Amino acid sequence: MMLKKSLVSLAVISSLTLTACSSDDGQNGLNGEPGADAVSSIMLNPVGRAVLNPDGAAEILQYHAATQTIYAINSSDATVEMIDASGLSSEQLSAPTSDTNLSATPLTLPTEANGVALGGANSIAVHNDLMAVAIEADAQANNGFIVFYNGLNAGTPVFLSAVEVGNLPDMVTFTPDGSKVIVANEGEPSGDYSNDPEGTIAVISVTDGTPATSATIIDFTSFNGMQSELEAKGLHFPNPSGRTLNGQVIATTIAQDLEPEYITASNDMAYVTLQENNGLALVDLSDNSVQIIGLGYKDWSGLNFDGNEDGTVSFGQYDGLYGAYMPDTIASFSWNGAPFLITANEGDAREYFFDVADEAACVAAGGQDYDEDDGCLAFTEEVKLKNLTAQAGSKLEALQAGGEIDDLRVTNVLGDADGNGEYETAVAYGARSFTVWDQNGLIVFDSGDEIGRITAALHGNAFNNGDDENESDSRSENKGAEPEALTVGTVGDKTYAFIGLERMGGIMVYDVTNPYNSKFETYVINRDLTEGLSVDDGIGDLAPESLVFVAADNSPTSQPLLLVGNEVSGSLTVWEITAN
Repeated sequence: MMLKKSLVSLAVISSLTLTACSSDDGQNGLNGEPGADAVSSIMLNPVGRAVLNPDGAAEILQYHAATQTIYAINSSDATVEMIDASGLSSEQLSAPTSDTNLSATPLTLPTEANGVALGGANSIAVHNDLMAVAIEADAQANNGFIVFYNGLNAGTPVFLSAVEVGNLPDMVTFTPDGSKVIVANEGEPSGDYSNDPEGTIAVISVTDGTPATSATIIDFTSFNGMQSELEAKGLHFPNPSGRTLNGQVIATTIAQDLEPEYITASNDMAYVTLQENNGLALVDLSDNSVQIIGLGYKDWSGLNFDGNEDGTVSFGQYDGLYGAYMPDTIASFSWNGAPFLITANEGDAREYFFDVADEAACVAAGGQDYDEDDGCLAFTEEVKLKNLTAQAGSKLEALQAGGEIDDLRVTNVLGDADGNGEYETAVAYGARSFTVWDQNGLIVFDSGDEIGRITAALHGNAFNNGDDENESDSRSENKGAEPEALTVGTVGDKTYAFIGLERMGGIMVYDVTNPYNSKFETYVINRDLTEGLSVDDGIGDLAPESLVFVAADNSPTSQPLLLVGNEVSGSLTVWEITAN
């Protein structure tokens, strides 16, 4: 049975920089304010900001401690922006949604490597005097490159070399000791699936600050033919395999379907998210052997879920509704000598279009649908919940009868357990949460429905906003606030997870010192949520894409910092972290 309840906002806070206190037991507060004892152990205040590109795309960030320089991918201009943060003080910005006190110097990236035309930069990593930039090829079929620079210690990066890796290098990182560079090569298909590269992981050795001239490529071909076994472990394989497009029968292998997204690494292990596949790849760096873990599905039946864009907070509890975790960013930390992983469970559906002359040509090519703007739809797994054919007497049938979340986006690849074309349950994208996992892929902690409940309590109907326009409750039917960016840092004797919400723009902070006793600490947002305003009105920081923690020892203010790269607003914001 479905239960529905309305949530009255617990706090309406009008300031543009908003901080929420933790939910520790305290005396009852007045007028929606926190109780007297409900005080967070840390505070975040914005002390630095730059707008790298007003049209958006301040994406992946890195910090060079020796020179106190922030490096940022500006994909709109095909540059790496260098931001000198050495002059920052602890003085808070007076108008943080519009103030800028940092400036950027562009480093123009190469347009070709080894005769291959290069496209956009996707990721950046820094270790001591060396910087690695992941750049995809301009042509979809070609492999991308890691472009290396040294000279960071002198403040003048100089091109060093370019190393070919796999198709569509989406993320690059160093091992903590700097001895290896690890790359997630996503290998997305072309729009019509005429070319579907394998997803791979590349490892480049670094000796005395000099990268090797070639990469070791780790593929997933050993898992080909194991789809049923992997699905039983909680992985997801959405693709048009078996269909005919442009006269070609699509036959997608596991190695093609797996698409590495993001990496966290120790000196011995790399942990790689397989976002669209709802899994993790664990790479033993001593022998490059790979294990794949499925993450399974989150049961929403006992949690609060808003899947209805009616302009209000309308939580319900829905039996038969699940979520595929599908994490984007992953980070790691240690507790009692053991590694623990943290994921931001954004979710991501597959949908591919290709160009044709008109609707008739799309039908002739075997496309699923035609759109004048997007072209011919080659494949999509995304449907509205109401459009699934429900098994008689199933939980899905009850969900559809209630009609409350009819337009929720779900996958048509999951929920039909017996494969008869009739669905028993519905599986939505993402888990609207962050999760702490142990090294075996078992859940230690999940934030459950707290992101939705906290943002609804603080923002009221303005929660689940989009990332470019203030339209209340405009993302409830499609992944909610979308936790995407994530980092971990230590302040004093406590370890904190910082989670960026792509659509809302806010940052959640959790104390994960003991991962089995993780708890919410605080929330900040630097956005004017006035209804009807948009990115063109300069409403603050939109779509946090990258978070970087800077320890106090490396900070120009002598306090820890959180660096936030915001994709849609094109802004970079520096938050100073103070322990209470």
